Amino acid sequence: MVKDREFIVFGLQPWDLNIASTCKYTALEISKNNRVLFVNPPLQRSLLVKHRDDPQVQKRIRILKGQEPDLVQEKEKLWVLYPRTIAESINWIPIPFLFDALNRINENRFAKKIKEAAGKLDFSNYILLNDNSMIVGYYLKELLKPDLFIYLLRDAVTLVSYHKRHGSRLQPKIIAKADFTVTNSEFFAEYARKTNPRSNMIGQGCDLSMYNDKDGKLKVPDDVAAIKKPIIGYVGFLTKIRLDIDVLIHIAEERPQYSLVLVGPEDEAFKDSKLHELDNVYFLGRKDPHELPAYIKGFDVALNPQIVNKITDVNYPLKIDEYLAMGKPTVATKTTFMDYFKDYTYLPSNKEEYIKAIDRALEENSPEEEKRRIAYAATHSWENFVKKIYKYIEETYELRKQD
Repeated sequence: MVKDREFIVFGLQPWDLNIASTCKYTALEISKNNRVLFVNPPLQRSLLVKHRDDPQVQKRIRILKGQEPDLVQEKEKLWVLYPRTIAESINWIPIPFLFDALNRINENRFAKKIKEAAGKLDFSNYILLNDNSMIVGYYLKELLKPDLFIYLLRDAVTLVSYHKRHGSRLQPKIIAKADFTVTNSEFFAEYARKTNPRSNMIGQGCDLSMYNDKDGKLKVPDDVAAIKKPIIGYVGFLTKIRLDIDVLIHIAEERPQYSLVLVGPEDEAFKDSKLHELDNVYFLGRKDPHELPAYIKGFDVALNPQIVNKITDVNYPLKIDEYLAMGKPTVATKTTFMDYFKDYTYLPSNKEEYIKAIDRALEENSPEEEKRRIAYAATHSWENFVKKIYKYIEETYELRKQD
């Protein structure tokens, strides 16, 4: 256990993002035993120009003008910095050495504000944790001179167009700078070891506190309770970018005695799909996050019918932990990352295999299997996630003593 240390934590996601954030939950967990400064990314000039009316941008404008504080205490041992600086939007520049020079200027401004905040809080000998941000923050190890620098690699963001141009070039280099790297998959760990042998897979943290029904009192909502069983269900954004519509159509057509229940907002492809013509398919629409566990409780089998592409193949599917935490038999497309869950899920590779997997999931489910799934999901807590980071921090300091 690492206690009574000081951490500076930053990443791609800001504190006030309205969805669950690895960076935020990691900082919160660390702050239970250590002092933490969470640093938001600097405001990009392009966002200031193009999205000035966005509430997050408006908040940054007020902070830049001094109308709101830039350093906010959120917990007893946790402070959040909204840096009073604007990062020039330079990602469009194709020439690496020119981009790097301008990025260094952005980073100097960013680092200056972090140093000011750290000084106000009397931080010294702090540990710097970078959550997957290979462009913003690239030079912070040199500029801040932390006692320890950790890089967390957990998403294939370099496949996204914005990060692809320079992020794919810079990521191996920032991994090499780290005292050690931690990843949420063995795929990413193998990638990181190419430039840093001290790279280890630690899995993913999840907040599964909502996803339990230990006392059996969670009520299945009326709109799903009225649907004929067995119910094969999915919760989440219904988008063709990530989900295979053909697989869902095949399930509904091949098993008309099953009810296919889809909970979440739809993109245009789903709205125009044949699924709306099938009598055993039910679209229940968008639900508030706190309602989702009750809907999952109504499922007999939970689905994650992903399209396999470069991003979905290696990204951690948090949805699987949520399904398993509710004890549900889960059928999900076989991807490189889903091998992590192979002992607790059914992993078909095509639409024909989906039918067989769902049939098996229904036949083989039992109270014992439900308990086994719940216990496995519980191991993916933020507490366990951070404990694994602590383990490698302690190992690093031990190695330094030996040197």
